[in-house]
Amino acid sequence: MDLTTIENALQVRFGDSHLTQFYRTELKMRRQKPGKSLQVLAADVERLRSLAYAECPQDVRDSLAAQYFVDAIKDEDTQHATRLMDAKDLKSALAYSMKYGAAKTAFKTSRNVRSIEIEDGTWKEKDEKFDCLLKTLEKLLNCHVAGKKTPRRNPNVTCWKCKKRGRYKGSARRFRPTGKTNVWPSYGAKAAFTQ
Repeated sequence: MDLTTIENALQVRFGDSHLTQFYRTELKMRRQKPGKSLQVLAADVERLRSLAYAECPQDVRDSLAAQYFVDAIKDEDTQHATRLMDAKDLKSALAYSMKYGAAKTAFKTSRNVRSIEIEDGTWKEKDEKFDCLLKTLEKLLNCHVAGKKTPRRNPNVTCWKCKKRGRYKGSARRFRPTGKTNVWPSYGAKAAFTQ
């Protein structure tokens, strides 16, 4: 074995030249993850770019990193604006996309500013009307609850068991004492069945 063969064997075993295609694919498929900032994305693209294109000149690597960074941005508006900027390197693409994102956030918050209303005293009238309505509702509710507590009986009804007016079947006694015992079975005592 000569020195070149040993060097090639070591390069295959411990080198990463056979992983360049893997790194290029990973760089191409890289997308900004939810909750991750643009700085984290740029650092990740930079790391993969240096692994995937180590043999290329610096200006080519910078251009590729900027392109892959723009492709990986999650927000479509930021991605489109950064692409139109036509950045030559990763640092300028990152700086522009961060400025665009900050301006977009500032614009959204300025649109959501609450308006100020001048008090003219009409709220007092509305408040009094609301209080009156609330008191009326409370009275109705109290009358309704009080009506549920008192039994509503029809005095013209006749009980079919005891034949008394104004009584219902449920209010009449269900059992009568037997002749052999004076125990009312409805009160829990068991009647003795003797002959």
